[in-house]
Amino acid sequence: MLRLEQLYLRLNFFIAREHPFEHHSALLVLFEIMEVASRAELKSDLLQELERQKQTLEGLHSNPAIDVVALDAALEHIDQVAGRLLKLTSKFGQHLRENEWLMAIKQRAVIPGGTCSFDLPSYALWQSKSAAERQADIQRWAEPLMPTSDAADILLRLLRDSGKTHQYQARRGTFQQMSGGRVVQLIRVDYPEGLEALPELSANKYAINLRFIHASTGEARARQSEQDIDFAMTFCKF
Repeated sequence: MLRLEQLYLRLNFFIAREHPFEHHSALLVLFEIMEVASRAELKSDLLQELERQKQTLEGLHSNPAIDVVALDAALEHIDQVAGRLLKLTSKFGQHLRENEWLMAIKQRAVIPGGTCSFDLPSYALWQSKSAAERQADIQRWAEPLMPTSDAADILLRLLRDSGKTHQYQARRGTFQQMSGGRVVQLIRVDYPEGLEALPELSANKYAINLRFIHASTGEARARQSEQDIDFAMTFCKF
C-alpha cells in the first residue's frame, strides 16, 4: 500500500503538469502501477481489510465519545470505495494491456532512449497534441485504476490515525527497544527538522533497532551520527 501511495502521488503530480516530458513521466508511472498492483490477491486483500475496518468502526457507535456524524461519513466512504473495487471484474490494468499502442511505448521505454521520435513516430505525434488533450487521455487510462488508490488511501489513513506516539532519545545516534510481544504494522519516526541525518530502522518480533545515519550522496561512505537525538516513534496497528 505504501508503494501504491507513492506511485499514485507521482502519477497525479505529472498528469497535472503540461509539458510532454512530464506526461511521458506520467505514462511511465502508469506502467509501474500496472505492474505493482497486478498481484491477483491484491483486490481481495484490500476488500477484506476494508470490511474488517468497517466492522471495527461500526462497533464504535455505542461509544459516547465518538462523533457519530463523522463515523457514519467514514463508513459511507468505505462502502463507496469497496463498491468501486468490486466493479473491477477484469484483471487489474487489463485495459492497458489490450492497448497495443501503449504496450509498444512500455516495451520501448525500458530501452535507454528507446522512445525517441524516430522509434515511435505515433508517440511523438501524440506528444505534439495540446496539454489538455494529453491530460484527458492519461486520465482516461488511469481512471479504471483509481479504486485501488482510494482503497490504499483510506486504509493507510486509518492505520496512521491508530498510532500511539512515544518520545525517545537515540544516545549517540542509536536506539533499541525490546518488542515485548507487541505486534505493529507500521512504525513512524518523527525527528527534528533540519537534522542532517536520517533514521535507519529494522525490527523483528524481539526488538526494534534504530540508528541515525548521515547519508552521503558523494564518494564518502554513510556514517552513524554521534550526537544524542530526541525523536518520536509512533506504533500503528489496526
